[in-house]
Amino acid sequence: MSTTKKKRSFPTSWKKQLSWVMTLLVIIVSYLAYVLFFPSIYTFNSKVNYLYIKDNSNFKDVVNNIKVSTKTSNISTFYQASTILRYGSKIRSGKYELKNGMNNFQLIRMLRSGKQTPVKLTFNNIRTKEQLAGKLSEQLMADSTSILQLLNDSSYLSQFHLNPYTSIALFIPNTYEIYWNTNANNLFDRMYKEYTKFWTPQRKAKADSIPLTLAEVSTLASIVEEETNNSKDRPMVAGLYINRLKAEMPLQADPTVKYAVGDFTIKRILFGHLRTQSPYNTYKNTGLPPGPIRVATEAGIDAVLNYGKHNYIYMCASETLNGMHKFASDWDEHSRNAKKYQEELNKRKIFK
Repeated sequence: MSTTKKKRSFPTSWKKQLSWVMTLLVIIVSYLAYVLFFPSIYTFNSKVNYLYIKDNSNFKDVVNNIKVSTKTSNISTFYQASTILRYGSKIRSGKYELKNGMNNFQLIRMLRSGKQTPVKLTFNNIRTKEQLAGKLSEQLMADSTSILQLLNDSSYLSQFHLNPYTSIALFIPNTYEIYWNTNANNLFDRMYKEYTKFWTPQRKAKADSIPLTLAEVSTLASIVEEETNNSKDRPMVAGLYINRLKAEMPLQADPTVKYAVGDFTIKRILFGHLRTQSPYNTYKNTGLPPGPIRVATEAGIDAVLNYGKHNYIYMCASETLNGMHKFASDWDEHSRNAKKYQEELNKRKIFK
């Protein structure tokens, strides 16, 4: 008697159903792979672009920003990938780097984690608080109004030992890495950290020896920098102004008159300008003005801290008009220098 067992075989219908299921799974997995991992973000000119997401943005805002910032091959796949990866209920603001050929998985993972690309914050050649607020807002999410409001808030500024007149002293020009979505308050906190790093014990000791407060050093540095762009001249100019301060003489600094008038294009200070009523007019007021007349640089501040020690109390721009100055310790010598300068201005027909 034979004991051989017969092999079981699935009915043909089951084989067909299994085949259909396998085919469907392959299609689903392939489509998921396409939605998540197939390149879908293409940047303009194949360069790095940036996606900016503001506070209180919703999912629709993000989608619109992606459309503006990139050439998406199929934006509907981003919707689908967002559903799969549960992105959209919590939107993180920031500046995000978009690379050519990114897929939805990479993009959404970056957006969900809030992994931003820092901004290299710079500000140079700033004269007024309005200019400073505008320059900062061009590079950050914080608007100029919110920044300017803090620059003028006495109560808020007191924590930094500053006031609305001296507030710009907090901002020392440099290149700072900072996140784009930093708000105005956090920006000031960051600048104060940089400010305290800059003002080392050595610099503070030099300020004390003059003696000037930190804000007063920045104020004098701003005048020196407006007076001359020649780095070799700056310590000499600073020393002259310090001599005048110690002698309780008016600084008579032309740049402060320009600031008081509100016209920085003036090339020749006239008697009418000198009559301007302003705490910044150092021809009418003794001592330093109430605050900087521009954002002082590190080099300008160091020129004051390392001022030239001499007996000069007068100076006049050189008749060469090359940015250099002539210094004098008595009025007669100064008068001769001033006459040469005035004659050269007349010769070049510079009357205002």
